[in-house]
Amino acid sequence: MTTQKIPFLDLITPHRELEAELLQVAQKALSTAGFIGGPVLEDFERAFAQFCGTRYCIGVNSGTDALRFAMMAAGIGAGDAVVTVPNTFIATTEAISQAGATPEFVDIDERTYNLSPGKLKEFLETRCRRDSDGRLISLKTEKCIRGVVPVHLYGQPVDWDAIQELANGYGLVVIEDACQAHGAEYFSKKQNRWCKAGAMGRAAAFSFYPGKNLGACGEAGAITTNDEGLARTVSMLRDHGQAKKYYHDLEGYNGRLDAMQAGFLKVKLAHLANWTAARQAAAKRYQDLFEQLLATRNSPLLTLPYEPDWARAVYHLFVVRVADREGLMEQLAAEGIGTAIHYPIPLHLQKAYAGLSYAAGDFPVAERVAREIVSLPMFPTLTAEQQARVADAVLRWVRGGVAKMGRSGS
Repeated sequence: MTTQKIPFLDLITPHRELEAELLQVAQKALSTAGFIGGPVLEDFERAFAQFCGTRYCIGVNSGTDALRFAMMAAGIGAGDAVVTVPNTFIATTEAISQAGATPEFVDIDERTYNLSPGKLKEFLETRCRRDSDGRLISLKTEKCIRGVVPVHLYGQPVDWDAIQELANGYGLVVIEDACQAHGAEYFSKKQNRWCKAGAMGRAAAFSFYPGKNLGACGEAGAITTNDEGLARTVSMLRDHGQAKKYYHDLEGYNGRLDAMQAGFLKVKLAHLANWTAARQAAAKRYQDLFEQLLATRNSPLLTLPYEPDWARAVYHLFVVRVADREGLMEQLAAEGIGTAIHYPIPLHLQKAYAGLSYAAGDFPVAERVAREIVSLPMFPTLTAEQQARVADAVLRWVRGGVAKMGRSGS
């Protein structure tokens, strides 16, 4: 039996394969001193906008700034509240807070782990009121509910039609958190077509952190939108509020995307479709392996990812649920198999948000999921042989758990 380790994520192989092209980008930047802005950045922005099917893409220095600037440009700020989910990375809520607003949470769907349209409807109908001006006010915070940030978590698109219909009915701005969903697609029955993540909301935020499906060689992010005015405002926000050099129409930030990173991303974007297909094929292999070995899609101790027929997930992560996560992770680690947790503590229970006065039990689905989820190795160069090892190790652990359950039941 091989003892070669299986990493959770392989960032080395693709960079070795693209080394010559990436070095050309760096050499060009050094020879031209084109470090900030310029044609390299503009080329990437045009290419990524075309990839997403939007009119505009504005490169910024992180996914967090992308989400923050998108909300600010949409008019969200002090005195407002924005609804999102507790099962996401803290950057989602940091961006809301840094835009001046207050995050409010809605529970997730137990199958997709994304924002539940039913829970959102319940929140809007039962936990909000209209003030004398007709504004939607949160009963918890007394803030004006201005927007919704659905997160396409793990590369799985949200149920967009249902969320957008609710947002339209209540006059809410919808900003996509697409930081894990480069190329993910949703079939809209209302539009009768497949829509790309990043092209559905008023705007969308992408992260190009190195571990993303499309990752830079450092920090990077972007906003996509079809709204010309929003795009213009974001372009100023990222660059000290400048309409042109030294003419500041508003107070902005230093949130620019380095030209060198944009060049790296342009090189990698040409490979993203193949990388996505490889991830989707790997996800299918995992599903087939587990179903064959378990003789069922889900055992009492293992739940596999669920992909609705209206979704084309890009599998940034392959996340399973287990009753004894720590036990499984320990066994896999002992066999040289890398794993991770995304994410172990829901945001409403994080110390950073103690001031929001949430408590355990407020969002039971997110809390239950957070105790059970574990991310298995997933990357484009993951081999069938490696996946077979992972599946075999998981199966042996599951069978042991089932046997223990049987003994305790007898």
